[in-house]
Amino acid sequence: MMSDMFKSVATFFIAALALFMIPSTAIVDELDDGVFTFDGELPPSLMDDTPRAQLWEHQDAALQKKLDHLVKKQMGIRKLVNRKKFAVALVDITDIENPRVATINGDEMLYAASLPKIAVLLSVFQKVSDGEVVIDNKTQHKILRMIRRSSNPDTTAMMHLVSKPYIAKVLSSPRYKLYDPMRNGGLWVGKDYGKGAAWKRDPMHNISHGATAIQVARFYYMLETGELVDEESSKIMKQILGETAINHKFKKGINMVCPTAKVYRKSGSWRQFHSDSAIIEHGDMRYIAVALAETPGGGKLLTRLIMGMNKMVLANVAKAGKNTPTCYQAKRGSAHQYYKTVSQLEKWAPLLATP
Repeated sequence: MMSDMFKSVATFFIAALALFMIPSTAIVDELDDGVFTFDGELPPSLMDDTPRAQLWEHQDAALQKKLDHLVKKQMGIRKLVNRKKFAVALVDITDIENPRVATINGDEMLYAASLPKIAVLLSVFQKVSDGEVVIDNKTQHKILRMIRRSSNPDTTAMMHLVSKPYIAKVLSSPRYKLYDPMRNGGLWVGKDYGKGAAWKRDPMHNISHGATAIQVARFYYMLETGELVDEESSKIMKQILGETAINHKFKKGINMVCPTAKVYRKSGSWRQFHSDSAIIEHGDMRYIAVALAETPGGGKLLTRLIMGMNKMVLANVAKAGKNTPTCYQAKRGSAHQYYKTVSQLEKWAPLLATP
């Protein structure tokens, strides 16, 4: 029987979102001495500057040593790391109040292809919360396709729904600071996902769809702690991220070593640029993984990376005496079946179960 919590989440998403846009005031952002300024006022919901997800303060020396060994020695990509063409963030959130963080080039901004579509997802929910947009079932399907199938036309439609200036405003707002010049940038969406000129590339690196590993990790940490928009919106966004139709990179690696784990993720690929990001849960094990790579064959690197990082976190869970999930190392040539888990929310709301 479904809990009241999931009933309220499903009710919010199905009943509160309907397709209609009340046009917002265009707000133009600029970079002035490392600080964003706008030609219009931010809504009160984005003005709260309470520090959130300060992951830089939770660096863990032991986890960092293991990540360095995995990436630079076992995977043998030290040169790629030194050229700042490979960035990683790993956050063990098995104890959500005390995250353990390790990064490599965590503040380096790279082209991230479709990964920044998570910023569009956040902006839609933020604007709904502000009372400026409502969405019907048709648009609800677009949101699902944007994330689960990485549909470019549906993403562009959602960007037009809320407006690109609004997305930039959300990302760089005092509330989220997911794009922060003082942290070398972060999440950025400055161009439609299609042909045509960019609306505005990011002011620091001239990237149209960009990210830093640590800022993406902050997105997922705020998602997990209910701080993206509000608690119920965070739960719904997490469910949307939970049933990808694309099995590669992190998803492929987790299916090989821990096939019953739950993966909430968004990836990106374009030419030599490869990215992936996820919350991964199994038993008491829970962690955030983010990786950005600029290299041919980067997708395969990310598959190897997640398998190694999963093993690292699994060892920490076992050491802490928590419930250790049944994960295993795949043998070469082994076939694996992914046992798809339908969430309670999707049992209640069949629409969400449709990729």
